[in-house]
Amino acid sequence: MRIGILIGRVRVEEKLLIAELERRGIEYDLIYDSRVTFDVERGECWQGLDVILERCISHSRALAALAVFERFGIPCVNRLEVGRICGDKILTSLALARAGVPQPRVRVAFTPESALQAIEELGYPVVLKPATGSWGRLMARVSDRYTAEAILEHKSTLGGVQHSIFYIQEYVDKPGRDIRAFVVGDETICAIERRSEHWITNTARGGQAANFPVTDELNAICVQAAQAVGGGVLAVDIFESDRGLLVNEVNYTMEFRNSIAPTGVDIPARIVDYVVHVAEGRREPLPTPAVEADPC
Repeated sequence: MRIGILIGRVRVEEKLLIAELERRGIEYDLIYDSRVTFDVERGECWQGLDVILERCISHSRALAALAVFERFGIPCVNRLEVGRICGDKILTSLALARAGVPQPRVRVAFTPESALQAIEELGYPVVLKPATGSWGRLMARVSDRYTAEAILEHKSTLGGVQHSIFYIQEYVDKPGRDIRAFVVGDETICAIERRSEHWITNTARGGQAANFPVTDELNAICVQAAQAVGGGVLAVDIFESDRGLLVNEVNYTMEFRNSIAPTGVDIPARIVDYVVHVAEGRREPLPTPAVEADPC
């Protein structure tokens, strides 16, 4: 067996995955997105790979590369359509809604005027997010109309392409924490709580991680969310609310370095287990639902 690892650079997570492959004696190739070139008509050079493990930092490079690998029949973890859905918060929200997965209320608007109307329909506070992005960047908690008008004007005037569509989410008054759960295939293998005095709890922004027990309820909603976007190796972010558990986001190239010690789960080993199963054809990839906007 030979596994291709598509990467931007070797971070801690990639080092852990490589170490696990080497421990098992599995051959692998590191495919750097900054060096690789693809011939869209000829894929012979990739036929020696049994599976691709996608670990890019760049969302756009990941999607382009996955499209090429799948074009030549090489299974990928995660698949192109999973990356496309998870990398776009609008598509993720649509997929979750279609599958009946509980999530915070969301509105999408295209102009500052319609966005302001949507914000006031939801009620303050709300959270404005770019439709694409990670690590809690460029998010804003909006508490009143004056703040909303100022932020919408700034986004319209100074923002790039990622700010041209307004993704508006209700603010969930969580208990000083949120939950990140790790789903591999059809199982939630572990979860952490991320605590912070700031309303953004990402560990990349200073949130502190601790083990969170995987209850039947948590496993059910996380697996349902993972299946809604197409399944694979995913991280599901969960809010606790007075309406129960709500899915905030689903991440398809997850970081896990800060979650191994708190949970005691060998996450790299579980990922490699799944990748090997896909390569050997022991586990059929979950079908990805078509995501279309529901007519109003």
